Amino acid sequence: MKLYYAPGACSLAGRISLHEAGLDAEFERVDIKTKFTEHGYDYNAINPRGYVPMLVLDDGNGVTENTAVLAWIADVAPKLGAGGPLGRTRLIEMLSWLSTELHIAFKPFWHDASDAEKAAAGEAVSQRLDLLADNIREFYLFGPHFTVADAYLFAMLRWAKAFEVRIPIELLAWFERVAERETVRRALAEEGLS
Repeated sequence: MKLYYAPGACSLAGRISLHEAGLDAEFERVDIKTKFTEHGYDYNAINPRGYVPMLVLDDGNGVTENTAVLAWIADVAPKLGAGGPLGRTRLIEMLSWLSTELHIAFKPFWHDASDAEKAAAGEAVSQRLDLLADNIREFYLFGPHFTVADAYLFAMLRWAKAFEVRIPIELLAWFERVAERETVRRALAEEGLS
């Protein structure tokens, strides 16, 4: 399989999760501005939506949308999902919230927004992080074990730190724990990130 990614983008969650699952994959970098891959392919011809991540499975099927990629990985490696009778539902619920509420709140930072718009976005991100801080159970989002949702949140907390957004103390401690995971250190090194 192959994961199309951009360094530090939300596709980082897929790379971390693939490593956590022990799944072999190739990784091909996409320049999200030019829409060409590191091997010179037109990424829009591969994925007409033009954004990352895209996971191409061994049978040739492609999966796009970060939440779908992460849910697929959790289905293949159940240790990366949430437990209990509503585990899969709770995982989809969290991935959806991370995507539609937290991820989208960063949009002004990536686009040509005014300082006022970026300040408002920073406050919106902080408010959403406050909600998450109240839900950290034990070490991770779903208790004592790491899930694909933790990988997604980690990628976004990297953005929050880069944009100097206020992060609750509970999430700063969580971030440091996750950053020490071998799979996370490996993924960051592979993408040239510190």
